[in-house]
Amino acid sequence: MASIEVVDQHNKAVGAVEVSESVFGSQPHGPLVHSAVVMQLASLRQGTASTKGRSEVSGTGKKPWRQKHTGRARAGSNRSPVWRHGGTVFGPQPRKYQSAMSKKMYRKAMQSALSSKKEAGELLILSDLSLPEPKTKLMAATVRQLGATDSVLFVVAKENYAVFRATRNLAQVKAVTSDELTVYDVLRYQTLVVLKDELPRVQELWA
Repeated sequence: MASIEVVDQHNKAVGAVEVSESVFGSQPHGPLVHSAVVMQLASLRQGTASTKGRSEVSGTGKKPWRQKHTGRARAGSNRSPVWRHGGTVFGPQPRKYQSAMSKKMYRKAMQSALSSKKEAGELLILSDLSLPEPKTKLMAATVRQLGATDSVLFVVAKENYAVFRATRNLAQVKAVTSDELTVYDVLRYQTLVVLKDELPRVQELWA
C-alpha cells in the first residue's frame, strides 16, 4: 500500500490515505492502453455511412447508343460510375466498428492509466466536494482553487447532483461516477480528482 495526500477544496492538505499498489502502482503498458482507447472510440462510431452502387441507382440497363460509328465513347449503361448520377465505386457501406477486449485486459489498461496519473502528480484525492447551489461559476471557482489550469475529471458519488449539473456548461470539466470511469476519460483530462469517499469504490472495481 502507498500513501497519497488528501486535500480540501482550497487545495490544502488535510491528511493522507492509502491506495492500492495494484491499481495506482502498476507498470505502464502503452500498447494495452492504446488498444482500450481505440476500442472505446470505435464503439462511438455509428457506422451508418452509405452509398449506392451502379446496381442500386435509378436508370435503365439499355445501351444508350450503338457501339460503333457514332463519334462518341462506348457506353453500356447510364448507371455507370463515370456518368452523372451513376453509381459509386467502392463507396462506404453500413458496418459495425466495435472491437472486443477482454475484461482482464481492460482492467490492466485502466490500472496503467491510473498509475500514470499518480506518477505524473495529476491525481488529487479530495476530502469533500459540496456546492451551495448547482451553479457553473461556483464549480469554475472550485476548479481554480484546486490549481487545475487545464481539463479536470471528477469522480463523485451519483447522489451529488449539484456537481453534475454545475459541470454541464464547462467544456474542460467533467463529472462521472466510479462505474462510468473509462480509460479514455482518464487520459483525455489532465487532472483526475477522486473524492475520498469514492476511492474505495474505484479500487474495488479495478483491483
